[in-house]
Amino acid sequence: MKIIIGVRFKKTGKIYFFDPGTLHINLKTKVIVETSLGEELGEVVVKKKLLPNTELNTPLKKIVRIANHKDLKHYEENKKKENEAFKICEEKIKKLKLDMHLTEVQYSFDNSKLLFCFTADGRIDFRELVKELAAIFKTRIELRQIGVRDEVKRIGGNGICGRELCCCSFLNNFETVSIKMAKEQNMSLNPSKISGNCGRLMCCLKYEQNVYEDKLNKLPKIGAIVETEDGEGVVDSIETLREIVKVKLKDDNDETYYKKYNASDLKIIKNIDSEIVGEEEKENMAELQKLEELEKQDKESETSEDIF
Repeated sequence: MKIIIGVRFKKTGKIYFFDPGTLHINLKTKVIVETSLGEELGEVVVKKKLLPNTELNTPLKKIVRIANHKDLKHYEENKKKENEAFKICEEKIKKLKLDMHLTEVQYSFDNSKLLFCFTADGRIDFRELVKELAAIFKTRIELRQIGVRDEVKRIGGNGICGRELCCCSFLNNFETVSIKMAKEQNMSLNPSKISGNCGRLMCCLKYEQNVYEDKLNKLPKIGAIVETEDGEGVVDSIETLREIVKVKLKDDNDETYYKKYNASDLKIIKNIDSEIVGEEEKENMAELQKLEELEKQDKESETSEDIF
């Protein structure tokens, strides 16, 4: 077991664990910590507690000190410098006619590195840009291509649910989201209804997916033939979370009627491997697959380059 304290460097950024040593630190306290890139300023978001060694992937680095007035002033000065660097970089991008959109500029706390984040369709040859920026700022320059999800996370906004976007309020990492999740949750496959502000599939599709997968393993699929207390029928629809199955049956006069049953009361006679997809769904699926492909391209295109 190790004593740890959780520190975050951005409002909705990832939480990193550090060794507090003998320091007594309260929540929301600004601290200077040791990182692989040098000293950085962060905010305590997890108070001191014990954590099993198995949950620690890397050796703990130390919290150097509680941030003082001088540290906070230096941090604010860096923020002003970042705004100036943003304007200069935009001018250079325009001058070099690079097809890229600058989104954020960050100085490391000790000013040893200046990071420029941008979005672009595909890869960009920014070597000339890096050279010009290094000549101006006299420090190590890093350019990092990010995805549209990261850009929206920085900008902020509200989702279709009316609440602040998950990525702006609590979501630390972007997990892979797929069309399969939307299908298994019986959601409309209309891209406009299951896409977020970033134009990618909504992150919240991931939240309940494990529950849906567990329940769907026990349930018949739509179109399956099942045995009910009223005879054989075909599964018409499923209420996954309630484990209720709507079955299409025929009475003695060969008239069709529908009835709902608990999944546990049914016996599957013949299941099916796939569901029938209509023409409209096929068109939507094609559009959604484009979104998934864009998601893959975003991840593949993420790159960085350090010079000087």
